[in-house]
Amino acid sequence: MMSLRTVAVLGAGTMGSRIAAHFANAGYPVELLDVSDSAVRQGLDAARKSRPGAFFTDSAASLIRTGTFDENLPRITECEWIVEAVVEDLAAKRALLDRVQRFRRPGAILSTNTSGIPLARISEGWPAEPRAHFLGAHFFNPPRYLHLVEIVPGADTLPEVAAWVSAFCDRRLGKGVVPCKDTPNFIANRVGGFFGATAHRLAVAGDYTVEEADSLTGPLIGLPKSATFRLVDIVGLDVWAHVLDNVYVLAPGDPARDRFAMPAFMARMMERGWLGDKRGQGFYKRVGSAKEIHAIDWKTLEYHPAQKPRFESAEAAARISDLPVRLRALVAAEDRAGQFLWPLFRDLFAYVAGIAPEISLRIVEIDRALRWGFAFQLGPFELWDALGVAQTAERMARDGTPLPPPVERMLASGARSFYAAADRDGQPGTRYFDFGAHGEALGADAWRELEPRPGILSLAAIKRARGVIETNRSASLVDLEDGVFCVEFHTRSNALDDGALSMIESGLDRTARHGQALLIANQGEQFSAGASLAPILGAAEEGDWSRIDAMLRRLQQIHMAIKYAPRPVVAAPFGSTLGAGCELVLHAVHAQASAETYMGMVEFGVGLIPAAGGIKELALRLADPKRVLDLIVSAKISSSAENARELGLLRPRDGITMNPERLLGDAKAAALALAGSHTPGTPRLAIPVESTAADEFAAWREAGRISGYDCIVAEKLAWVLSGGGSPAGQTVSEQQLLDLEREAFLSLCGQPETRERMAHMLATGKAKG
Repeated sequence: MMSLRTVAVLGAGTMGSRIAAHFANAGYPVELLDVSDSAVRQGLDAARKSRPGAFFTDSAASLIRTGTFDENLPRITECEWIVEAVVEDLAAKRALLDRVQRFRRPGAILSTNTSGIPLARISEGWPAEPRAHFLGAHFFNPPRYLHLVEIVPGADTLPEVAAWVSAFCDRRLGKGVVPCKDTPNFIANRVGGFFGATAHRLAVAGDYTVEEADSLTGPLIGLPKSATFRLVDIVGLDVWAHVLDNVYVLAPGDPARDRFAMPAFMARMMERGWLGDKRGQGFYKRVGSAKEIHAIDWKTLEYHPAQKPRFESAEAAARISDLPVRLRALVAAEDRAGQFLWPLFRDLFAYVAGIAPEISLRIVEIDRALRWGFAFQLGPFELWDALGVAQTAERMARDGTPLPPPVERMLASGARSFYAAADRDGQPGTRYFDFGAHGEALGADAWRELEPRPGILSLAAIKRARGVIETNRSASLVDLEDGVFCVEFHTRSNALDDGALSMIESGLDRTARHGQALLIANQGEQFSAGASLAPILGAAEEGDWSRIDAMLRRLQQIHMAIKYAPRPVVAAPFGSTLGAGCELVLHAVHAQASAETYMGMVEFGVGLIPAAGGIKELALRLADPKRVLDLIVSAKISSSAENARELGLLRPRDGITMNPERLLGDAKAAALALAGSHTPGTPRLAIPVESTAADEFAAWREAGRISGYDCIVAEKLAWVLSGGGSPAGQTVSEQQLLDLEREAFLSLCGQPETRERMAHMLATGKAKG
């Protein structure tokens, strides 16, 4: 339809400034305007300083030009997309957008970031041309990190406009796109608001503390750590009140309208300005110089030191790794945990099935909206499947909770789940039960196949459809077809243990004999936290240096095999890519990284230096021993893939994928593109070394930048970088650098301080301060 050159974002508040930042992350110039210079400056400064960061790199902010509505609104004439993100007030939006019409050129897209005001009310009375190019594009905060964008066409929006915005958000901004009907709060806030409001009311009805409710509604049931009360502190109690009020006022026929009324104790908190993080206190606050966390008593509005709740059934269930099994155990419990969670799920199921035809074309979009916008591991209908639809329906009937008619008809047709596999001829597929536009679906013909999403691959679905070539407790080898194989890690934190390394060897061998390319990728929570520390510490405490040497040699040999494989090996890092996981990526012929890749070699924090080829690879890439020394001694972790490129951990030719769902597909495409022209290299034999690293280390020590035991560790690193103290002008081979890495690593393992740091990391998960 068109190409985007410049975007305008109107409103530099929390949402507007972060939306502008994310367009800049994607490489697009932005006009960011607000009512005054101070307002827009404060908004942009807040985005720069926010933690987690709104920008991939500091330099991305240079793509944003600021201005005011009064002086600079004519700039939008040059913009192909104008994003309205001002205060959530109908009159304010209409007043600004009326001014926009004077400068917007025909054909330019105009979107609103409203979280729930019906579009028909915003665009009422507009001429036909702007209405045809107007739609809702509702980003969730923070836009960089939350995957969801709800696309809401108006009654007159051209289909090609909605299609273009959807495709752009998917591929360029990395978003999970959910089409929505123009109903109050759309999908995610309608259902998410109900879920949160129900949890809050159950806490009051059952006399649960804030801490108890949050402990039951977080990771235990597949939700983020922010749970429910803590989530309100993050988004702001005033914003939460607006989300609830939107439904209460604009949807008078909602079957659970009273659930959206603000509880009395929250109203009292709002009167006192206790809105959450933005005001320093809400349901929680930090107290004293030690920043001790206190929680509010909702009955008295007094604070007390936050208590760790204890529920016997929850503690037992937490040890169950399989989420559906864990959920079934939790709702079956008869203690206070079960008494809270069962009605929470029961009411959610009844509500969402009842309103599904009103707010969405399919149940699929409801599940995606909750997963992508609220970070649920399972959406509402997926949760219902996990608990068992028929069993849950029977229990709801015993409770006197009416089953929504669409579900009654579904069960009467013989269907027992909302989703089912639809694999054919080794190709993965999924079908879903379609309620239809009015929830009237009947019989077996209500099943619909979920359309494939080109470019998006799911390892879980591929394995379900055609199994795996080989597997062990640590990793699997998967056939992605077209001659591309994939090594998938599934250890805890995807650590590189013996089983994972064996699977890489198998993958390299099979690819050399039968394939075109090998991927090293997975779709868990992180790429890899590195090599396992425990066996290294155990061997060090026993003085078994030959065992540590053998571990390191194996890691080094596999990484060199990856680098010089006869077929291209592509790594697809994302999330935490640390230690030996980072070193593995450095050896791949190509990296296709998720935009959210946090990459670095962090061994220095436990009194060690990288020894799986990482020092060698950085020395080759950066050609500056001082930069390598700084990167490793600081244990710097990239804040994004773009930042990893700035640091030298990714090369200019490596790819970056904005949409995490597309990472595996993009990596496969990159591997196939390399396969036809790949020529394996040979190990370097003459790498120049110099003494500048040792000189830099000495300068740091004199300046007090490093002290104590860190000096010993840094000196070992400088020794490796100088080729083991080789005279200036000498050269060393890759293998000699590997040998030096190993020698230095082993000598550090012999130091009590290093072993103490390693033990501290294993016990606490944190480096010793």
